[in-house]
Amino acid sequence: MNLETNMKNTWCPGCGHFSILAAAKQAINEIVEEGVKPENIVIASGIGCHAKIVDYINVNSFYSIHGRVPPTLTGMKIANPELTAIGFAGDGDGYGEGLAHLIFAAKRNVNITMIMHNNRIYGLTTGQFSPTTPEGMRTKSSPVGNPEFPLNPIKLMIASGATFVARCSSFDIKNLKETIKEAVNHKGFSIVDVIEPCISFFNSTKYLKENIYKMEGHDPTNEIEAMKKASEWNYTLEGKIPIGIFYKVDKPTYDELLLKGRNPKTMK
Repeated sequence: MNLETNMKNTWCPGCGHFSILAAAKQAINEIVEEGVKPENIVIASGIGCHAKIVDYINVNSFYSIHGRVPPTLTGMKIANPELTAIGFAGDGDGYGEGLAHLIFAAKRNVNITMIMHNNRIYGLTTGQFSPTTPEGMRTKSSPVGNPEFPLNPIKLMIASGATFVARCSSFDIKNLKETIKEAVNHKGFSIVDVIEPCISFFNSTKYLKENIYKMEGHDPTNEIEAMKKASEWNYTLEGKIPIGIFYKVDKPTYDELLLKGRNPKTMK
């Protein structure tokens, strides 16, 4: 399937968004080859550098407002349950402005996928600190150092009820593609936090490449162990960074419960 568009890409050279774009296109092509109708795929984005991705993938798309990708996709799924709904958001867009929407989409287990472009800085507005910026970091909005401790979205999403929680890196497109595909195929709310550098305002490339490692032997069905694994790295500039699927379980989805009017306690 040809997913190219005629839109000029305006991301900064070296931006991690290019890897997310490549991986997303590969994942979409594979799920189409496996039987998903192209006209039933819809993507949405928020506000930020990440948002341009909907211009670069030739499928049904929708520009949301700041932080509102989850409720936008929720409405689409309720209106048409046949849709494969994929959202893209940045750390500022999704973990800041739209955090409550993200939490409630996870709590409800809406059958959508969220791909988070997490470069840990507000890139579009040229370098203010975001919810995942390390404490003490000097930015345009914190010239003497960020006074806040960073949010750990992996722990938050597990605690909020998400049924598929993963972290990937923009440096490994193959792993990112495979994880996005698994997230999309998962029945329920899935989120993939993609750690990437912002070349222009927070170039964390060296630290990330030296400290990222793939989890092995982890049981993603064990919530307690998933929380322990998620606690290994709290979005600072210290320590090793595990990537992979932290948590994955099967539960009734919000859209099927709402449309079928069934009690989750009686569903098999």
